[in-house]
Amino acid sequence: MNIIEIYKKYHLPENLQMHMLRVAACSNLIIDNWTGVEIDNKAIIRVCLLHDMGNIVKIPEDFSKDQEFLKIRKKYFDKYGTNDHEINLEIGKQEGLTEQELTILDGKRSRKNEETLKSNSYERKICAYCDQRVAPDGVVSIKERLEDAKVRYKNKPLSVWSNEKKANHLIECSLGIEKQIMQYCKLKPEDINDFSIKEYIEKLKTYNI
Repeated sequence: MNIIEIYKKYHLPENLQMHMLRVAACSNLIIDNWTGVEIDNKAIIRVCLLHDMGNIVKIPEDFSKDQEFLKIRKKYFDKYGTNDHEINLEIGKQEGLTEQELTILDGKRSRKNEETLKSNSYERKICAYCDQRVAPDGVVSIKERLEDAKVRYKNKPLSVWSNEKKANHLIECSLGIEKQIMQYCKLKPEDINDFSIKEYIEKLKTYNI
């Protein structure tokens, strides 16, 4: 089953599908320009393509008046609960992610940037970095993406992004991860953009998980 068929099976909205495709495309571009230690290319692509499958529960109820969307959202709540990260892991497992891939998926969250910075896993670093380069409307810089997260989650007390000091530390860690990746890549951060990943997105739409 290819990734678009999987997205349709879970009734994911197009903007969420496109986010994951963009993240995977960024990672694919890095893989094609990688000069560092041996990395598991397949694991990186698979994790990126499936990393936000549970994010439908984060979409506010007033996001859409479409009754079909609201029914689907409720089915997610009833079946999986309300924790988007746990849902990501559960669906990843259902779709055949290996234990190694699930570990990467669990560790790539921005709240774990300090751990990722210290980690020896470049698979984890690349997955985390690419996710943190993709905003709702496309590829942006790390600072743009994470400053936006600070704004979006500032009124959510349970979010690490609501704490200015912690949020700034996570941004610094993310910039550190970027430096680690770029030292082994024939790219500069600005080379990763909407234009450079366009062809990768089209190819990834037929990627078989």
